[in-house]
Amino acid sequence: MSKYNNFFGDYGGRYVPEVLRLPLAELEAAYVEAIEDPAFMAEFKTFQTDFIGRPTPLLHAVNAGKALGGADIYIKLEGLANTGAHKINNAAGQALLAKRMGKTRVIAETGAGQHGVATASACARLGLECVIYMGTEDIRRQRPNVYWMELFGAEVRPVASGSATLKDAVNEAFRDWTSSYKNTHYLLGSALGPSPFPDMVREFQSVIGNEVKQQADFKIDAMVACVGGGSNAIGFFSPFIDLSGPRLIGAEAGGRGPGPGNNAVRMDASAKTGIVQGYKSRFLLDDDGQVLPTHSISAGLDYPGIGPQLAELGRTGRVEFVSVTDGEALAALKFFAATEGIIFAMESAHAGAAAMSIAKELGPGKKIIINMSGRGDKDIFISAAAFDGKNWKTFLLEESGRIND
Repeated sequence: MSKYNNFFGDYGGRYVPEVLRLPLAELEAAYVEAIEDPAFMAEFKTFQTDFIGRPTPLLHAVNAGKALGGADIYIKLEGLANTGAHKINNAAGQALLAKRMGKTRVIAETGAGQHGVATASACARLGLECVIYMGTEDIRRQRPNVYWMELFGAEVRPVASGSATLKDAVNEAFRDWTSSYKNTHYLLGSALGPSPFPDMVREFQSVIGNEVKQQADFKIDAMVACVGGGSNAIGFFSPFIDLSGPRLIGAEAGGRGPGPGNNAVRMDASAKTGIVQGYKSRFLLDDDGQVLPTHSISAGLDYPGIGPQLAELGRTGRVEFVSVTDGEALAALKFFAATEGIIFAMESAHAGAAAMSIAKELGPGKKIIINMSGRGDKDIFISAAAFDGKNWKTFLLEESGRIND
């Protein structure tokens, strides 16, 4: 299918029940036609400029670099995009595609809530009905984003099955789509799932990397992004994949440490190759092929699988993977807030933590770019509890009393 792929090496594909083959084939044909239509791409470009606020800045983090005493650090500020994260890039592209296809309803899954907020925002702008599936555990952790989704007019449907997190929300969204695809588009949020989603999401997110290529008037030695499913990372890395440099580094959720249920590390020996949710990739599975529980302080990084293109790039060594613990991510969040006045999303803080270590390894004179995939407003209930627990608890109790009065 032109320059688009069903597989990346051994990973990818379209392993779905018969009922989903027609809507996926329809989506693939519509996507290929749209992406090669100058009128659609011009509309998308206008949406990026006028609604998303692109391009986002590339900030030289001078203070952070001096404090670490290593490589110069630059930060791609995706958190300054409308809705606060990179997720709006893909949400906008797919929502425009859905409208072009004549769909009137959009469904999506969300974990940290940023994809849900982005989807709800794009649908509000384009006049599309919107339903967001979200695990009850993620709703608990990311209540501010639930509020924003509902303010944009979306219906947030809680998912209590399984671990009540992102993978379960994906399952429910696919169930919905099997019976509603005639008028509904499933706006999948990461570069995973059955083809053509991995290609489509990478294409819509590649604006991040393309802007970096234009903005960086220096030799880039390393680029670092957090990796859950992988949408921000693959978009950030995309224009550099076929080059010999720079180093491309993905930061996975090391959580509480080693062992099943304590982390969400897919790119080491603890993971297995399997087929889950319609595609083949690296997953955290038990000996019977069942998905294992995961953990991360960040709701956007606790997915048990990884996008198929990133899995293949990890296999070939083009992308290096490191793991970052919850504690390291919190320390990075605090460091960049104190040195640069920037509040990383908890997911992005994993990339920040990895970059802090790599900057020291590379040494002075080298250049490293972090993709700050989102800002940390949404994580206030997590970060404030971690850094200022006593005062935060007192504040919440006082506010609860006022509400009850």
